[in-house]
This record gives sequence, C-alpha cells and structure tokens, in this order.
Amino acid sequence: MSEIIRHRHEVTYLFDCENGNPNGDPDAGNAPRVDPEDMHGLVSDVCQKRLVRNYVMAARGNQMPNAILIEHATNLNAPIAQAHEQTGGMPPTTKDGKSAANKDKVGRARKWLCQSFYDVRAFGAVLSTGPNAGQVRGPVQFAFARSVAPVLPLDLSITRMAVAEPQGGKMLPSSDAYIEFAANMPEDKLRTMGRKALIPYGLYRGEAFISAHLAADTGFTEADLELFWEALLGMFEHNRSASKGIMSVREPVFVFRHEGTDTNEEQRRRQAVLGCAPAHRLFDLVEVRRRGGNGVARSFANFEVVFHRSRLPAGVRAGFLSTRDGGGAAMIWDEPPAGVEVD
Repeated sequence: MSEIIRHRHEVTYLFDCENGNPNGDPDAGNAPRVDPEDMHGLVSDVCQKRLVRNYVMAARGNQMPNAILIEHATNLNAPIAQAHEQTGGMPPTTKDGKSAANKDKVGRARKWLCQSFYDVRAFGAVLSTGPNAGQVRGPVQFAFARSVAPVLPLDLSITRMAVAEPQGGKMLPSSDAYIEFAANMPEDKLRTMGRKALIPYGLYRGEAFISAHLAADTGFTEADLELFWEALLGMFEHNRSASKGIMSVREPVFVFRHEGTDTNEEQRRRQAVLGCAPAHRLFDLVEVRRRGGNGVARSFANFEVVFHRSRLPAGVRAGFLSTRDGGGAAMIWDEPPAGVEVD
C-alpha cells in the first residue's frame, strides 16, 4: 500500500491557448475571463480542478478508489448516503428532515468517502448537503491562473446553417410537420446567426499547493501524487473541443519539494511537512520573459523561461516534470531540461 505523502510541494506551470476560450465567464456571456484593469486573462481554480477530475475519470475509469465525486449531472447526496450505508446504516433525521448523525458516524462516512473518491482525497469536499458526512479540507489547492501578458477577447459572428424550431419556439406535433415547415420556408430563413468568443493567443501561469499536513487527514498517498502529476500534464489532451482551440501544458512543470535541513531526522521530517520557505519565494524563482520587446505575442516562441537556481532556498529541492515516452509523467530532480535558461 502506498504511503501518505510526507513532503510539502509547491507547483507552478505554464499552459497556453490558441484561438480558443480557456475559461468562459457566465456573467459576461461566456466571454474569456479577464482582469478588467490590465486585461490579463484568468482561469479559475475550479476550472483547473475540473480538468484534473476529467483526466482521472478517463485514466481510471471512474472506479473506486479513484472514482470522482463531483461529476456532471449527478446528485451528491447519493454517494454520501452510500457512505453511511457502507459504514453502519443511514443516520436518523430530525423533525425538520435534517441529518442527526453523531460525530462518530459522520467520521466513518467521511473516511469512506476519502478512501473511495480521488477528488475528495485531493481537493476536499462539503459532504453535509444531505446525510451529514462532514467536510474535508483537501491537500491539493489551485490558485486562479493568470496570463503572462494581456489577452485580446474577440466576439466573432458565426452562421448556423440550420434552425431547430419554428418562429416563436413552438413545438410541432410530428416529424412530418417539421419537414413541411422547412420545405415551405425560404432558404435564408433557415439560417441563423450566432456568436463565438475566443482569444487569439494567451500564455497562462498556474500555481498549486500540496500540503503534507492535510494529506495525512484525507489519506492522499504517493500513488495519488503520481496520478496528479500525470493528470496535470495530460489534462488538456482529453478536453478538446472547438471552443477551447488548442490548449497545451508547456513543459516542464516546476515542482518544489520541501525536504528540510536539520541534522536531526525527526526535526527534518517536520520541516518537510511544514516547509522550509514561503510559497511566493519559490514561485519567484521561475520567471517568464517576453522575447523581442513588447510586440504582440502569438505563440510560445514569443516567451522564454528562466529558472533562478542560485536563489533556491536551503531545504527545498527543485523538480522538473515532463511527459515521458509512452505517456505518463517523468520527474527530473535538480537539473532543468533543455529549453529552460538557468542563472
């Protein structure tokens, strides 16, 4: 059985989007998310977690112990109820219909859900929406990703070559009625106009945090961490659509693992869990620069990545994650691969 992770990690990675919408804002007509003050693009933490969930579902078949709790078109109370049924039966309810499970019963159901669902172990979940199974604070957390340079949201017109319903949206009684409707309409009336939002190009920087302290509570293991690395590299490969354009993780992914410096083994283990440097200092070690001035960026070749290895704090080890031949994730420690400048 795989061990619970014992090292805190910070992760920063680059991904880009070409002629697509990386993360639409439903409050803005699904336009690409931007910071209105400087027009830098944004991708929400929820979007990034969804991509990891989708990869794990594809890679592990949505089977326990790597099933996904938060999936499309489901009721969360069903697996929560299943957790109680698997650990001693459904809890009693109060007069107002709410769960009246005691702390011990909540804890057993909570533990079963952590053991059964990858995203609960990794990201946590609110499990008190029906039969109460408490709440889980996950060890893996994302920040909003932000583009390195400003992006240009475009709202493009498209032509829909066929219509779905007669004017007014009324339903017709049969397929023959729809065929007759189309046959009697002028051709130009059977086309409609639509909209498509995209950005020509954007390079985004994502940041994630992995807590060994919280991993001990949810049971997040080294095997779970390996699956997370795999998902991080492959999440866009299984999320293709016309609206997303071409999205890619630009390798390597930079991983900072806290290992400690103390000569006492027990104290060094504590340092590995709690960390040897603040996250912002580690993220500052990875700098993304524009090539050739401040012109319009339209590809990853317009940027260069610099790793400031000379400023790496004591007790922290730098890793460089990339895709190995045949798939999966390969981690190289200490020495950056080609394509990353070092100072």
